[in-house]
Amino acid sequence: MRAGRLVFLCALACFLAACGRAPLHQQQAFVFGTRVEVLIAGLSEAAARPAAAAVLREFDRLHRSYHAWQPSELSRLNQALAAGRSSTVTSEMADLLADAQRFSLLGDGLFDPGIGALIALWGFQSDEMPATLPAASALAAWRAAPAGIADLQLDELQVSSRNTRLALDFGGYLKGVALDRAAGILKARGVHNALINIGGNVLALGSKNGERWRVGIQHPRQPGPLATVELDDGEAIGTSGDYQRYFEVDGRRYCHLLDPRSAEPVRHTQALTVLVSRRSDAGTLSDVASKPLFIAGADWPRLARRLQLQQVLRVDAEGRVQVSRALHARLDYVGGEPSALEILP
Repeated sequence: MRAGRLVFLCALACFLAACGRAPLHQQQAFVFGTRVEVLIAGLSEAAARPAAAAVLREFDRLHRSYHAWQPSELSRLNQALAAGRSSTVTSEMADLLADAQRFSLLGDGLFDPGIGALIALWGFQSDEMPATLPAASALAAWRAAPAGIADLQLDELQVSSRNTRLALDFGGYLKGVALDRAAGILKARGVHNALINIGGNVLALGSKNGERWRVGIQHPRQPGPLATVELDDGEAIGTSGDYQRYFEVDGRRYCHLLDPRSAEPVRHTQALTVLVSRRSDAGTLSDVASKPLFIAGADWPRLARRLQLQQVLRVDAEGRVQVSRALHARLDYVGGEPSALEILP
């Protein structure tokens, strides 16, 4: 298993360099199964500390409320759906479910928080993943009778499904939601310059003492970043990679990013990064959009246009890099441009 590694190494370096110049407050925690960090610039320790702490409390609440396999509001809903019962949910969960259905539709169903049973079948609903393959018969049964979030019926706060195989898992969605929540909490507390990192999903507010926040895009097969990029106020960036959660059997890598159509882990892509311009749900989209584009493989430009994303980078299974022209213009490649680089419109 690997933690998300789109890291903001440059931001941490700037943190050390800035100690003598201007305040830069940092708090860390382990939530959502990964390391999270909040950096706040330009405020005193007394003002920054409680704001960062409020963000981390919200992260913990979201994690506990929507955990897929430990007791939570989400797991209770899954139990009701498996029993064929309808359930009354909170308005927050109803909104999350409606948004998840909308994003899934935009992504041709490749982003699907309703495939929790398939995720469990592959062993990815566990803190320690067993390096064993599902039975071929179980995968064949899934392909013959799949389940997904499109099977969910929403009637205000009433949730039901005729498909008892439907099981919800917000693992590919909740970190992005948390980024947007964090931005709202910080702004409400008078924080306008901050960087929030949740295991590789990053959102920037304002600047770092007058300079843009700089983050790194992790190289999927080497230590350190493939490239770095400066973020403008309100921008978010997210990466899906086959190095984040995976196991190996007989020398073959099986990552947690599953194609709902084949019921198999994706093998044609190593990493897919999206950079989302400022919008109210930039964090959410940065998390959601990287999944269907990763799974789409060579067809990612079509889905990117559908999702109205102009800044995308993909590393395929052979290590070749495809990048949109808009993002390429902003990147500083570490060690120079990759030898196998394709710039797309």
